[in-house]
Amino acid sequence: MATNYDLVVVGGGTAGLVSAAGAASLGARVALVERDKLGGDCLFRGCVPTKTLVKSARVAHLVRHSEEYGVRSGGAEVDFPAVMDRMQRVIDRAGEHDSPERFRGLGVDVFLDEARFEAPDLLSVDGSRLKARSAIVATGSHPTAPPVEGLEEAGYLTNVGALELRRLPRSMIIVGSGPIGSEFAQIFARFGSEVNLVSTSPLPLPKEDPEIGEILRQVLLADGVAFHAGYKAERVRVENGEKVMTARSDAGHEVEVRGEEILVAAGRAPTAGNLGLENAGIELQGKGLKVDEHLRTTAPNVYAAGDITGKYLFTHVAEYQGRNALRNALFPVKAKADHRVVPWTTFTDPEVARVGLTEEQARREHEGVKVFRQPFSGVDRAITDGETTGLVKIVTGRRGKILGGHIIGPDAGNLIHEIVLAMQKNIPIGTLSTTIHVYPTLAQANQRAADNYYREKLFNARNQKLFSAFFGARRLLDGVKPLVSRK
Repeated sequence: MATNYDLVVVGGGTAGLVSAAGAASLGARVALVERDKLGGDCLFRGCVPTKTLVKSARVAHLVRHSEEYGVRSGGAEVDFPAVMDRMQRVIDRAGEHDSPERFRGLGVDVFLDEARFEAPDLLSVDGSRLKARSAIVATGSHPTAPPVEGLEEAGYLTNVGALELRRLPRSMIIVGSGPIGSEFAQIFARFGSEVNLVSTSPLPLPKEDPEIGEILRQVLLADGVAFHAGYKAERVRVENGEKVMTARSDAGHEVEVRGEEILVAAGRAPTAGNLGLENAGIELQGKGLKVDEHLRTTAPNVYAAGDITGKYLFTHVAEYQGRNALRNALFPVKAKADHRVVPWTTFTDPEVARVGLTEEQARREHEGVKVFRQPFSGVDRAITDGETTGLVKIVTGRRGKILGGHIIGPDAGNLIHEIVLAMQKNIPIGTLSTTIHVYPTLAQANQRAADNYYREKLFNARNQKLFSAFFGARRLLDGVKPLVSRK
């Protein structure tokens, strides 16, 4: 006999936890099914552990450069096992809020096993049958590897394996220069590994504005990362206990790189294999489940949230979608999922943050596009902190409408939110300029970039002539002899 639920949530990552907790707090009867541990990729294999390593790598970097701040340190020695122990402590502490006990205390029935659809409104879990008025699929995604000859035989790591290392590799080959590859390249280089980054793209973070990517490329090179741009991994062999990768460029040039380990960071795929989607009439599309604007799948009572939708593989988007799917699954009035203003950050040092269109995209899609920049080298707080690499770049359309914001620099992940809010609420760039910002803070970089909008608008040749005429006329009225220009 099946147990009736208002909502069955499949997947205990961010989207699933938000959905289950929210539904239970509203008084719904909720089942939460997770085949591994509650918390998902973000807690155990993604955001939390990698950002912990980013911090340790940054500390090592600062210690090595402490004399620039007038502090003698004697150099930095990375105790890699201690770094990984700290990472585990951080995971344990952050995971306290995601425990099964907490969710059971909220009134959620937690099942730590695999779920499988038998019908759109019926799931089987470890011998139990769950009758679902509505369901949310939030099973996330998993790393994939490109088809490279000899890669499987040689062995490789994904982000999961990299976070399980107990000994620092002497050398590492990283395939892929997206956010995961770029972060790990800098982390391991700063820990002391010799890092070769192999990428089919000419710049790291190929989805970002090229101006931003070029700055990050220079940073990675300065950290000692060897960046092989425009090369595709072709084959791998093991030679004298070392992994040797041959990569080829579009022009046919080959390069060989060697490493104790290979880390593949070249893509992710939806985790949907054993869910019995066909029994529920749920279809896949592209890199995720097929969903409409309400996050409803092709089964009318089943919704999806998080990476499984294939839209934006970010934890904050998963949280947003989880809330949206929860509302639509429980109530008759549906809310559209709005993905027009989605920010994200890559946590290299300096950080890279972005929202909206790149300059190239904006010029292709809009008229009257203007770009306003502010290098951190002109921001006093960045100067005092010795962190002047990078810039703020704001892309606008007609009448100062913000179309995109791009930041590479210190604390970019926090600074981007002012631009996010402006875009969300249709606040023009001029308002960022006229808003008082605390001095001295990094947030003034946003304001200084926006100042350039008024500078261009007011201080052009035409306005200078008008202002000159105005002041001249006023002096005449005040009885002051006008200045005579010297020739």
